Amino acid sequence: MSNAFENLADAFEPGVSPGHTPGRIGMAILLLLWAGLAVLPVVFAVPALQLATGSVGTPGTLTVVSCVDLGEGRYDCQGSFAPADGGPAVAVAASPDSSAGDVRAAQLTPEGDRAVATGTPGILAALTLPFLGVGVLGFLPYVVLFVAKARRGRRLAIVVGCVLTAISLTGVIVGMVASYA
Repeated sequence: MSNAFENLADAFEPGVSPGHTPGRIGMAILLLLWAGLAVLPVVFAVPALQLATGSVGTPGTLTVVSCVDLGEGRYDCQGSFAPADGGPAVAVAASPDSSAGDVRAAQLTPEGDRAVATGTPGILAALTLPFLGVGVLGFLPYVVLFVAKARRGRRLAIVVGCVLTAISLTGVIVGMVASYA
């Protein structure tokens, strides 16, 4: 078992050092960009999570009225949103993964132009992007240790990277399935 783990750790070690590296400042910039790439999906998911949890917008029911096939697997869906407080129905854009006739609990955006699924399916769908960010972040600790030429902790960083990548993949798959359910 130990030999197999060492082979896995050795797979992450470069065999030949490149002739030109970006230097300390360049590497620091690259690592900051990598970290930013991992954090941005979380930032961009906040509005979708606020809608899915019901903290912003108007609660009600979305009925998908029509979906037009735009070709190449793309759809444009329109729906009718009926507010829970009994106000008049509003024409809105529906999620492109909907089908005509779908009825689901939804939250109307503050702008009033689209409705987003709420409850567990809506929350899981909104968490797809943050889980993708976790996957991008997975092996950043190992790369930081490698760049710093630290020998200690690399194996742990590999294990952490593998675990974070597995969590990310699971979260993305669950979120995608929830968005199409």
